[in-house]
Amino acid sequence: MLREELVKITLEWERKFGVAPNITGTVSEYDAAMLVGMTEEEYSDCMQGMTAVNKGFDFFFNGLRYQIKACRPSGKPGSKVTRLPTINNYDFDKFIWILYNKEYEIQEAWEWDINDIKANFVLKQIIKPKEIRAGKALFQI
Repeated sequence: MLREELVKITLEWERKFGVAPNITGTVSEYDAAMLVGMTEEEYSDCMQGMTAVNKGFDFFFNGLRYQIKACRPSGKPGSKVTRLPTINNYDFDKFIWILYNKEYEIQEAWEWDINDIKANFVLKQIIKPKEIRAGKALFQI
């Protein structure tokens, strides 16, 4: 599968050059789509014409706009995940946060509705993983 090839090349690059290319956003959008029930073909069709900087949401499925954020610690000192990436806009219906291990394997994934995101996090400068875990679990090890 293409996802596994991308991860394999990225990990080889990291071993050789010390820092992995930034694929976390791309992989997490694909993984989130699979977690909510999209097929690979539906995801491919959905992403045609999208850009890497699509404003507001990352993909559209079953009438809902999904915004995805993810973290992947490298395993090196200081890479522990202590906060989520910033939510910069609220032009989506569902929010999903994914935590990976250093091999890009999903460890956990949490889903939130936009109204709950706004009610709980709109005024927060920092969102911690333990706070986002109050959402709907899509995946947990």
